[in-house]
Amino acid sequence: MEIQVPEQLVAKKCRPCEGGVDPCPLPEAKQQLKNLTGWYLAHDGQRIRKDWTVIHFMEALGFFNRIAEVAEEDGHHPDLHVEGYRNVSVELWTHAIGGLSENDFILAAKIDQLPVELKT
Repeated sequence: MEIQVPEQLVAKKCRPCEGGVDPCPLPEAKQQLKNLTGWYLAHDGQRIRKDWTVIHFMEALGFFNRIAEVAEEDGHHPDLHVEGYRNVSVELWTHAIGGLSENDFILAAKIDQLPVELKT
């Protein structure tokens, strides 16, 4: 996988992945994450994750709905978590290969463009 800046990633569309390919090597994933603010490796390097603290519960749900629209457009679906009514997290990984693919970084870059009201 070529290391890309967010502008390159958002210009792409996720491609269907039915397995049969190797996950992104950990050194490449770490390099790519340097270009995505706030995202970090999780689950022994098999997923990427980002956390936000939003202003209230309804903003958490609204943010999840905005993420869902982008994810559905690209056919790549994240794991969404809300705890303590305003602490939200998104985890991305390519289920079919049990690890990371370019799709995860594409969707992360697109999620970063979505509006979200954070707690100050």
